[in-house]
Amino acid sequence: MLRSSRGIALRGLRAIVRLPSAFFPAMMMPIFQAIAFSGTFFAITKIPGFPTDRSINWFLPLAAVMGSGFSGVGVGFTTIRDLESGFFDRLRMAPVPRTALVIGPLLAVWVRTLLVLAAVTVVGVLFGARLTGGPMALLTLAAAGLGTATIGAGWSLGLAYRFRDMRAAALMQLGLFNAIFLTNAQAPLNVMTGWLHAVAKVNPFTNILRLGRQGFLGDVTWDGSWGGLVAIAVLTALAWLFAQTGLRRLDA
Repeated sequence: MLRSSRGIALRGLRAIVRLPSAFFPAMMMPIFQAIAFSGTFFAITKIPGFPTDRSINWFLPLAAVMGSGFSGVGVGFTTIRDLESGFFDRLRMAPVPRTALVIGPLLAVWVRTLLVLAAVTVVGVLFGARLTGGPMALLTLAAAGLGTATIGAGWSLGLAYRFRDMRAAALMQLGLFNAIFLTNAQAPLNVMTGWLHAVAKVNPFTNILRLGRQGFLGDVTWDGSWGGLVAIAVLTALAWLFAQTGLRRLDA
């Protein structure tokens, strides 16, 4: 299984070289988002009690988590192309465990996500972001990013296996986009009001953002970490159950 998974993962990574137009826009989007949001909404730091005096420190983790999630969703697009071309049928007929068909793409997603996280962090530091939590800030940001990418991959694969064509593409992107932005993505919970505050308060992605942000807003603590780690564990289990059941339906 491991050898088959590695082969499928390497195939996914070669697409970066063979089709860079499909990868680099996904990497540039979170960089643009971090710069644009921190510049446009720089005055957000004037809010009394705002946790940082640098807007880039607030928006960089958001951009990194968003970019990571869309790196995960990208595997759904690749799978749909394979389904439409018939190549995925060849993979299903190969004498390898079915688990390799989901582990392989996930390994490729993790590598792509690390590239995105590294690029966003480097550019963010050049634009003034500071790791107030020290090296642990990078660890918690990576945990939030890789966790979101894993959730996005499971979600997109489950949709790809069920729809089997590009009708699923909009749902993949829209579902993840709404899940992340219906949080404290733009402003702290204590200044939000109305229905958005109520939704953000119970949205598990709020905890994942808190996990990724804490090292840019102060010290990294267990109180700021455990909620995000639990959210990642639960949503990952649900997303990959969704993917596995979709694959079984495809085989039926």
